[in-house]
Amino acid sequence: MGFLTARPYNVGMSKKAKKPGGNTIAVNRRAKFDYHIDQRFEAGLALEGWEVKSLRAGKAQLVDSFVQIHQGEAWLHGAHIPPLPSTSTHLVADPTRTRKLLLHRDEIAHIFGATSAKGYTCVALALYWKGPNAKCEIGLAKGKKQHDKRQDSKDKDWARQKERILKHSA
Repeated sequence: MGFLTARPYNVGMSKKAKKPGGNTIAVNRRAKFDYHIDQRFEAGLALEGWEVKSLRAGKAQLVDSFVQIHQGEAWLHGAHIPPLPSTSTHLVADPTRTRKLLLHRDEIAHIFGATSAKGYTCVALALYWKGPNAKCEIGLAKGKKQHDKRQDSKDKDWARQKERILKHSA
């Protein structure tokens, strides 16, 4: 009867040991620079064993990754997960293979409708751990024009300058 009891994943960890940013594997900062993100979705990833080990080691890149809907399924293209040197030698690992995203049917339909009719694109924003599962945050986005990018950088600079002024005046 003792073999059926399951141990929770946070055994021995205090509440202070958990950090909100500690579960993040990779962030696509370029997407926030190039696109206006309108909606966000959380999707599971169908991964192979060597990919999970590589993600646990923090090896992943999401630059230029996007989501495409094909035959009612969502697929992640362009995500780079390099294999670890300790990966089995009989396995041929493809670091940029297309990975299946696990979403609900109504979410897939919503993303498909937005990307086909309204001029949106779907990009991968972040990879992170949620319990024992790897999750991918994806977003419906519209491309920014060059003047929008300039305005965003001006706004960020002004926000930094305001923080400096408030910090020194207080």
